[in-house]
Amino acid sequence: MRFITASSTDRKWLFLVAAFFLLGSCKLSGEKDKKEMRKDQADWPVYGGNISGNRYSILNQIQINNVNRLEIAWSYNSEPGLTGIPATKIHSEMECQPIVVNGILFGTSPGLKLFALNAATGKKIWVFDPFNNINPRITTCRGVMYWENGSDKRILFTAGSSLYAINALTGIPIESFGVGGKIDLHEGLDIHYEVKNLYVAATSPGVIYKNILVLGSAVSESGDAAPGYVRGFDVMTGKLVWVFHTIPEPGEFGYDSWPKDDYKKIGAANNWSGMTLDESRGLVYLGTGSPAADFYGGERQGINLFSDCILALYAETGKLKWYYQTIHHDLWDRDIPCPPNLTSIIYQGKRKDILVQSTKDGLVYVLDRDSGTSFFPVEERKVPINGLPGEHPWPVQKFPLKPLPFSNQVFGDADITDISSGAHDFIKNIFDSTKHADKFLPPREKPALLYGYSGGAEWGGNAIDPDGIFYQNANNGLWKLQMESGSIHVKELKSVSKGESLYISHCSVCHGKNKKGNGADIPGLLNINVRLNESEISHIIQNGERRMPSFAQLDLSECRALVEFITDKQKQPVTQIKKSQKTVRGIDPKKNDFPYTPPYHAKIWTKVFDQQGYPGIKPPWGTLNAIDLKSGDYVWRVPLGEYPELTKKGIPATGTENYGGPLVTSGGLVFIAATRDEKIRAFDKKTGKILWEYTLPAAGFASPITYEVNGRQYIVIAAGGGRGLKSGASYIAFALPETK
Repeated sequence: MRFITASSTDRKWLFLVAAFFLLGSCKLSGEKDKKEMRKDQADWPVYGGNISGNRYSILNQIQINNVNRLEIAWSYNSEPGLTGIPATKIHSEMECQPIVVNGILFGTSPGLKLFALNAATGKKIWVFDPFNNINPRITTCRGVMYWENGSDKRILFTAGSSLYAINALTGIPIESFGVGGKIDLHEGLDIHYEVKNLYVAATSPGVIYKNILVLGSAVSESGDAAPGYVRGFDVMTGKLVWVFHTIPEPGEFGYDSWPKDDYKKIGAANNWSGMTLDESRGLVYLGTGSPAADFYGGERQGINLFSDCILALYAETGKLKWYYQTIHHDLWDRDIPCPPNLTSIIYQGKRKDILVQSTKDGLVYVLDRDSGTSFFPVEERKVPINGLPGEHPWPVQKFPLKPLPFSNQVFGDADITDISSGAHDFIKNIFDSTKHADKFLPPREKPALLYGYSGGAEWGGNAIDPDGIFYQNANNGLWKLQMESGSIHVKELKSVSKGESLYISHCSVCHGKNKKGNGADIPGLLNINVRLNESEISHIIQNGERRMPSFAQLDLSECRALVEFITDKQKQPVTQIKKSQKTVRGIDPKKNDFPYTPPYHAKIWTKVFDQQGYPGIKPPWGTLNAIDLKSGDYVWRVPLGEYPELTKKGIPATGTENYGGPLVTSGGLVFIAATRDEKIRAFDKKTGKILWEYTLPAAGFASPITYEVNGRQYIVIAAGGGRGLKSGASYIAFALPETK
């Protein structure tokens, strides 16, 4: 790791920053919701704007009547080394929502360089490179954390499999934290099997309560998934303080919701999407994901606590306060996709503290913060149970009666795209030859079309204003899923080369057996050697990159064979394929059932597009929604984004797939980027009318922030692109013209 030194001018800034922090800084731990919304609020000090995560700002210099005058105040290229490199070569993304403390902006680049800027000018103060530009392990970083105690001021952030503590004034690692300023995110996970070579990262920031940093993790979604335990670390030393087992062990509550020994071999059930804090209650609220492996749960009969749960944990101890499970025995990868949002509303004449959680399948749960009980009726209805052999689908699932779903639930003939007769006929052929039914149809060996895999809410979350209006952007995406048995898989492996067998086992579920990807956010691998050399491909396989997990369990010869197949260089036949795929290094399969190898895996798992690459369903494909939490009713719903070429043909705005969340202000505005048309927009929060839009240099697949410095309000968005579009590395700040 390396500290990138600043110029002499920048060093003067370092001195000024240090003085600024020492003279008076906002104490992040210890702020209550009321204090966070005080009239002089100027910063954006934590992920989500405040510890409640409601992405609301009281700043109102930018208002409905002047937002159309916004102009670029400054921009910062966070990754100069990417300048001039074709986007097809980069394939980078940047999902970071920066923070601002005392007029200093902290964020990360596509390559996970941490930086500090003068938030008024965008001028660099310092940059810290965790990888020193050598063999970076690029994972997603959606935000950073700030903590202070007197003169000790720290930025904590994750890169690869490490959590770093960096001096907020200088950009230099805190040597007393862990080893040389970092700790290994595998810490505390190796209770039942070796995890050091498994993919473990943290894509979303945690929260800090007093001196405890609570953190989730991102892990593999296959049989080699590491445990998804939630952990508390000492923010001063990095020492592990507590562990909450998301798959309970003997003697723990929830243990009987799994088969006897599953805690020894089933991983995941992890919190990858972030969390929020109620400091007055000492509670951290978070959501968990599905257990390993996606789409088949025959080895995990039961409802499977605490997967797919909203959890309330005591931040100091990790003890469970309450839980609320949104999906029983998940077979559809329906993780809780974003942090819960905490707010208060007047309900039946009384002020109530609530938690609001949106889901991948487009549902909204409004729960009491103390008990976890729902404010609106929720029914448990019967769902299909005709699963794969050995499977145990749960017979009922939850259906909130209010608010109504904000994304599509069932795909029928009337839902087929109508943007052209050719597109309609193309999708109709798929429709007629494929099962299309309840979103809870268990995965099967015949292809099925369903909603709820990647759609509804995403990691960008939502926003709530003090009036109790909930703003949620949504995706409507149709997926095709088809499973196949392991016996077919093994027969297929015996007839191919070693590299191809490894590709079928590890890569084909996402990139497809034809290496074409899905044409959108999963890149194709055909002719990959044009944009990456063999060393770069090998590094990505071994270390992972962003949403792709690492495959460090492959030894060097296996990795080499896989690279040769991907680059069309491997011709030799396979010598022998072992029936067992348990090849994780350092694990004795005689002593352990890990990694778990399900008898069925996904043969096809892809989004459904027409022949032109547009979604196969009727628009809108992306929406922005406003819901009154006091009644559960919709205030408005509008398309979010457009395809300009379709608009020119007279097709009304369709909305686009969107990633990133909204920001709402007391100026009457909702700001959001997130769309594939690469724009950032401002909406009238009362009507949903677009009042301003600007085309970014690359798509803003991130959440905007707002803050004030020297009486001037700024809106900042990370324009990182990616997901099949051109890449970028710029942070763009907008403000009203300065008065002279």
